[in-house]
Amino acid sequence: MSLLELRDVKVHFPVRAGVVTNRTIGHVYAVDGVSLTVEAGRTYGLVGESGCGKTTLGRAVLRLVDVTAGEVVLDGTDLARLPGEEMRRFRRRLQMVFQDPLGSLNPRQNIESILAEGMTAHGIGTSREDRHNRILAILDKVGLPANALARYPHEFSGGQRQRIGIARALVLEPDVLICDEPVSALDVSIQAQVVNLLEELQESLGLTYVVIAHDLAVVRHIADVVGVMYLGALVEEAPSDVLYAAPRHPYTRALMSAVPIPDPDVEDARERILLTGDLPSPANPPTGCRFHTRCPWKREARCATERPEMRELADGHRVACHFAEEIAEGNGEHIAKSEVSPVRSRTSGTDVVPIVPD
Repeated sequence: MSLLELRDVKVHFPVRAGVVTNRTIGHVYAVDGVSLTVEAGRTYGLVGESGCGKTTLGRAVLRLVDVTAGEVVLDGTDLARLPGEEMRRFRRRLQMVFQDPLGSLNPRQNIESILAEGMTAHGIGTSREDRHNRILAILDKVGLPANALARYPHEFSGGQRQRIGIARALVLEPDVLICDEPVSALDVSIQAQVVNLLEELQESLGLTYVVIAHDLAVVRHIADVVGVMYLGALVEEAPSDVLYAAPRHPYTRALMSAVPIPDPDVEDARERILLTGDLPSPANPPTGCRFHTRCPWKREARCATERPEMRELADGHRVACHFAEEIAEGNGEHIAKSEVSPVRSRTSGTDVVPIVPD
């Protein structure tokens, strides 16, 4: 059963000029027509390189930024149309774990004050003692001692601060938790602890997650369904195992080829796709397929003029590419090998042209 659904969501930021007139001369298309569905009790992973709009999309779900167009439907209610006070009350069901745990915690408040603030605002708990007991129970769930309540954020390590951020979200008993790069600022050993904690909490509390990340290894470990974003749009979506086994979009294939493999023989011998050109500006995105300016499989006649729609190739596997089937089947004779950047093999010292169909 779907709990959260996004329908053609757009977030456009105006670009203004003029000290007096302050007129709008353009827009930054941070999110431009994203549709996806998150099932109750499941984890949706959202990946993409920096600047693709995934964090803006997460903030738009919580209405931390205004939605320009589209619908954000939580359990049958369109959050994009709710007035301010109703949205404030509804926000209890949607919480966010921010990327920077220290920056998201008030340094002048102790931990108990930080955790109790949201509970007081939403009327959770019959008394101060009741709220105190609820906070202790949540601290125990996230693996922090009771004596942490009197301490301040700067007294904790990065991993402990992230646990505090998770506890702050959980005390409001949300249905959906949006985790924006929840482990990117942490050491690798601490990353594993936090990811395992999120999985344990989901199993015990029945939480639904939207995990925003650029670390594909982390997303593969935790997500049930993965969506890949590029320049404000969703380009591929599939169950995690299916996507990692057989990515269909050229951009996803390039991302997967960049993930290091912990086997030196395999890592040295494998081929990588290096994308040519720079990431286009979201204020002036390319016409047609937004990825065609960097795609080694492009056909200018169609890719530069016609924007591909998200279509389903198989059960649950959607992709926005005109030639996804041809690329997957190896029918890519139209691509000149000179169009693809070679990668030098570290073992042989020779140039290798990566993943170009014969």
